[in-house]
Amino acid sequence: MKGKVVMEQPLMVHYRMDKYWGHIDYHSHQEYEIYFFHAGSCRYLIHDQIYDLEPGDILLMDGMALHKPNTPPNSEYIRSTIHFSPQWIEKSLDGVGGGYLLEVFQKLHHCLIRTRQSEDSKELERLIQRLEEVYRKTEIGHGEKEAEAKILLMQILVAVNKLGELDSLKKPRKKPEKETHAENIASYIQANFQQKLSIVSIAEALNLSKSYASHVFKEMTGFTIMEYVMGCRLNRVKQLLVTEPDKALKDVASESGFESVSHFSRYFREKVGMTAKVYRNHRQLQYSEEKKI
Repeated sequence: MKGKVVMEQPLMVHYRMDKYWGHIDYHSHQEYEIYFFHAGSCRYLIHDQIYDLEPGDILLMDGMALHKPNTPPNSEYIRSTIHFSPQWIEKSLDGVGGGYLLEVFQKLHHCLIRTRQSEDSKELERLIQRLEEVYRKTEIGHGEKEAEAKILLMQILVAVNKLGELDSLKKPRKKPEKETHAENIASYIQANFQQKLSIVSIAEALNLSKSYASHVFKEMTGFTIMEYVMGCRLNRVKQLLVTEPDKALKDVASESGFESVSHFSRYFREKVGMTAKVYRNHRQLQYSEEKKI
């Protein structure tokens, strides 16, 4: 399921998932995401940053940065996730002066909060559990369920903001050499994916051997280098389809690094499960519906 994450509703909650969905690879989405890591082993790649997760860690993502968990085969992997549409919650936040709670997603795009399983993080976990219970409800009216869900999500955003302020006071750790090299490769690709790239050209630009660059990037991220290049191009396509609805598809393809429209069309349909035109129409319709809420 590479790149194929399209939500049909403004909120999706999963509490303490323990199954690794190996078919979900690198991906992006329009919704904001709160990711809470509970236990196991996971190295998470977001854009050009690699995070070795510890229990209690929280990742915040605006969704549009390419991201992917990298976990050892058959290892424990327990996490909770909340995906939500900012359009769905922003009016409620603005009504109580809480619009600032979305700024971390808007300005930082992604970040790690290391809670070290503090009491505040345990309270956050309880809120996520309660939100999932409300999310799963079917016996109450839609309006009542939505109101309760929005109130809980606002409480969660307040708790996350508080934990983020505490964590920002801590001294950042020194990254291992392999992690630094992998991040440098990701950064170079992010800056140049619209150009013609190869493993050789990327390695030479960073003064690395081709074999070392390939090995260290795969080890640290779970991607091959060229998978990541294509993932960046696909991500750019999805952004342009939404933000520039009148741009011709041939121009979208060219500006995203695809050498031909036919290759772009085949790749997009394979990874996203629909044509670029259908995806654009779907996103426009979904955005207009969310703005009405």
